[in-house]
Amino acid sequence: MPSPEPVTAALVVIGDEILSGRTKDVNIGATADFCTELGIELSEVRVVPDIEDEIIAAVNAVRSRYTYVFTTGGIGPTHDDITADAVAKAFGVGLPINAEARAMLEARWQQTGTEVNEARLRMARIPEGAALIVNSVSAAPGFRIGNVHVMAGVPKIMQAMLESIAPTLKGGRKVRSITIRCRVGEGTIGGDFGRIQGEFPDVKMGSYPQMGQTAVMTELVLRSPDEARLEQAAARVREMVTEAHRAAGLPLEVEVY
Repeated sequence: MPSPEPVTAALVVIGDEILSGRTKDVNIGATADFCTELGIELSEVRVVPDIEDEIIAAVNAVRSRYTYVFTTGGIGPTHDDITADAVAKAFGVGLPINAEARAMLEARWQQTGTEVNEARLRMARIPEGAALIVNSVSAAPGFRIGNVHVMAGVPKIMQAMLESIAPTLKGGRKVRSITIRCRVGEGTIGGDFGRIQGEFPDVKMGSYPQMGQTAVMTELVLRSPDEARLEQAAARVREMVTEAHRAAGLPLEVEVY
C-alpha cells in the first residue's frame, strides 16, 4: 500500500569529474525516473566534490530532511574514492573490511583471474552496521546505513543497484501529470497562469517554452497525486489557453497529453 504521507528523497552526486564537466551525469535523470515510478518525490539534488568534509556535510544535511538519501560515486578502488570513508564518519562508525563484501568480490575475482590487492579490497570496506546493496554487474557492493543508500557512479551499475533496493523502499502516492500545449508565449499567459496556480496550490504547475521551432509554443505541465484536483486544474488551464488562442487569432484546439 502506498504511504498516505509524502515519501521524499535527496540525491547526492559525488565526484570532481562531474563538476569539471569531464563526465556528463545521467544518474540524476535515472534516479528521478526511479523515484517517480515508486511515488517518491525527489526533492533535492546536490553535486559535491571529492572532498571528505563536503561529502559529510551534504549527507548530514539531507538525511535528516528526507525519507531517503541516495548517493552516487566514489566507492571504487582508488585513493579519491572516499565516499565510504565520509559516510562512515557522518554516522560516527568504523569502516572495516566487511567479510560478506570481501567474499562477493573474491568470488568474482576468482572467476576472472583478477589479483586480490590492497586497492581492490578498498571496495570491501563497509561502515559498521550497514547492509549491502547487491551489484549484479561487477560484484562490488554498495551499502545502506540508516536512510542513506550509497551506490556506484557508473550508470549501468547504479541502475542495477536501484533495481536491487526498490523492494526495500516504501512508495508514496504516484504523481500524475498533464501537459497542455499553448501556441502563445509565456509572457502572454503568465499572469492568468499564475492566478490559476493560486486557485490550486496543491497542484504543481510549470511553464516551459519550446525554443527553436517556427511557431511559438509553451508547454504547461501540471502534476499532482490527486487525480480529481489535477483534472479540475487542467480544465481551468485549457479554458485559459483557448481564450489566449482566440485573442491571438489562432486555432482554438488545445493539445493535451
